[in-house]
Amino acid sequence: MIPTRFTGKLLAAGFVVGALLSLPQVSLASPRANGASVAMEDEKTPAAAVTEKLNKKQFQNVKVTVDNGIATLSGTVDLYEYKADADKRAHKVKGIVGVRNEIQVAGPSVSDEQLKQKLLEKLQYDRVGYGNAFNAISLDVRNGVVMLGGHARTDVDKDSALALVSMYPGVKDVQDEIEVDPVSIMDDQIRLQVARAVYSYPSLQKYAIDPAKPIRISVQGGNVELYGVVDSKADSDVAYLRANQVPGVFSVKNHLQVANQGDEKK
Repeated sequence: MIPTRFTGKLLAAGFVVGALLSLPQVSLASPRANGASVAMEDEKTPAAAVTEKLNKKQFQNVKVTVDNGIATLSGTVDLYEYKADADKRAHKVKGIVGVRNEIQVAGPSVSDEQLKQKLLEKLQYDRVGYGNAFNAISLDVRNGVVMLGGHARTDVDKDSALALVSMYPGVKDVQDEIEVDPVSIMDDQIRLQVARAVYSYPSLQKYAIDPAKPIRISVQGGNVELYGVVDSKADSDVAYLRANQVPGVFSVKNHLQVANQGDEKK
């Protein structure tokens, strides 16, 4: 016989168990059903996942196929920047081990000469106020393909030049061969000292007036290179001599061009 003092507790426990057993089975199963749904969403095919990454207006004419983890992108976009962006987005998709980018840039048709001139003008004024005169980035255009080379003082300067070119209408592709100067306190000091030596000379002060057309000073490990266009061979010679006189400079290469003449090198 069960003592009276336990009877109330057993009855209460019975009510609790009975209440739990009477709950609808569907309510207990629903969290598992939701989990299965999430799992199905996570199991998208790589092609579907890449297509979802490219669900933007600028990629509306881009097609995606995936074979053995290699995503092939085809179709057209209006700017080269969109082509490069599609490539980056596809690389970030789980299961994609490589990207074959066959997207064509279908923007406006611009002659190589016109495209080169416009891009040079933009690069000349790029990063003005941030040491622009210490960048010596070269540019050429062939069949709409822009080739960038030369030297950038920092990674930020390089990235800025690439972004500027990539977003310009008419650019079909970009080949990046820009070298970033090594980080060096000594080189930074030499850059400033060479700039002072060159621009403090009376006949060379005029090249500091237009920020887009300076005598460009590139330094790597104490070795100085001069770029730009000057009015005369005398100006080129003076700039070369002034740079050579700066303490700590190991060598000076003079790539200054004389207006309406060829490349002057020493």
